[in-house]
Amino acid sequence: MKQKKMHHGILTIPHLFSLKDILQIVIGATILAIPVGFTEETWRLGESLPWLNVLGLLLMSVLFIALFVYYNYHRRQKLNKHWGEFLKRVVSTYVFAFIVVAVILTLIQRTPWATDMALAFKRIIIVTLPSTMSAAVADVLR
Repeated sequence: MKQKKMHHGILTIPHLFSLKDILQIVIGATILAIPVGFTEETWRLGESLPWLNVLGLLLMSVLFIALFVYYNYHRRQKLNKHWGEFLKRVVSTYVFAFIVVAVILTLIQRTPWATDMALAFKRIIIVTLPSTMSAAVADVLR
């Protein structure tokens, strides 16, 4: 990962989203996706929660990632100069966590893709919330 040095020798924003970053996100996402995704409570939440609440969880996930990325990478710089990198890291973290959760829930047959795609997406979004938290934390490990 290439990094840019500031005047005071402080390492700042990673400019390349490398394979190591992706692997850290995938492994981090898996850490909480497995225990949460294997619980019947989360499967039932997918059945009972209305879409508005599920979308609220999705927004909460993205907000958590954005705050975490900002605090760890961008708080010492002006965000408008590095908006693209910030956005890339936030979106990538959510997308990779979402994919990890989708694969896990599909493998344990909790995503009824053929019969109820909406339920499959709701369950994935619900489990992705804690998964993004561990993915974001794992992404900052060196």
